[in-house]
Amino acid sequence: MVRLKTIDWVDGGVKIVDQTLLPLELVYERIDTVEQMYLAIKILKVRGAPAIGIAGAFGCYIAIRDYPETGSCNDLLELLVKNGDYLDSSRPTAVNLAWAVNRMKHKARDLAAAGKVADVKKGLLDEAVAILEEDRAMGRAIGEHGAKLLEGVDAILTHCNAGGLATAEYGTALAPVYVAAEQGKLFTVYSDETRPLLQGSRITAFELQKAGIPVVCICDNMAATVMAQGKVGAVIVGADRITANGDTANKIGTYGVALLARAHNIPFYVAAPSSTFDLTLATGKEIPIEERDETEITCGFGKRTAPVGVPVFNPAFDVTPAALITAFITENGIARPPFSESIRDLVG
Repeated sequence: MVRLKTIDWVDGGVKIVDQTLLPLELVYERIDTVEQMYLAIKILKVRGAPAIGIAGAFGCYIAIRDYPETGSCNDLLELLVKNGDYLDSSRPTAVNLAWAVNRMKHKARDLAAAGKVADVKKGLLDEAVAILEEDRAMGRAIGEHGAKLLEGVDAILTHCNAGGLATAEYGTALAPVYVAAEQGKLFTVYSDETRPLLQGSRITAFELQKAGIPVVCICDNMAATVMAQGKVGAVIVGADRITANGDTANKIGTYGVALLARAHNIPFYVAAPSSTFDLTLATGKEIPIEERDETEITCGFGKRTAPVGVPVFNPAFDVTPAALITAFITENGIARPPFSESIRDLVG
């Protein structure tokens, strides 16, 4: 079974899959500068909350990689903070990016106390690699917990892409699918195309097909019919930020899928690592929602599909209320209502 790795540290640089070219081309790109990393995150060459967290961590290291070892730790820290804030500004909704950047800052401050620039630089590379490896392990653990939760289910529906191409390897929402496949159980996955950038049809369907997992592509507005016809036994999605009460920001359209699942009495699961939970926010009303360029809707993939000059509203994410979520699947186990207690017990 082939699981694509969207980001890795190879030969002194970062190697990513350029996801803007999928599904027609599988192209790996090398990232060697902070500016390249910022752009890769901003224009979605690398995307998915865990993956952009990893990208942010490696971007922080790249920012100070060439800093002279004869310099001062204070100047190095200043350079790291400046570039970390720059990277963090590329996408505001997914909390994993800020989490990883802040983790790199804290690590640098701890190491700088000894006053050796070389130790700080080595320690930051080790920390970025640790974030990458931890994500792989967390994805596997989410998969194991989720596979048990989905026993008796033959087909699921997912929205956007929360597979290996959104993380270091296993993914979040698709991790139970991959783990189950390793155990000899194949789920059929119905993949919403996910307008306007089609991450479901371009990316989820691509990686599942590569892995030999049965996948069926549907338009976003077909989800209700698929549920009504009894084709799926569960919905499982990823997340970009989860608040203390369980409100969840994910790709635009997730809220609608959750409402449909509730209407058809189908469990709606959110799979996410602990780094996606933001317990500093009480509810989803506090989550900043990224709005993207209008051309993603009016001229998607190069062809105009709306009149010139028409107003456009293009939020990249919506917030699904906790009341519509059956359970959260984390690397530490399953969180069930009441979420204000179970989330804190698992990740707090």
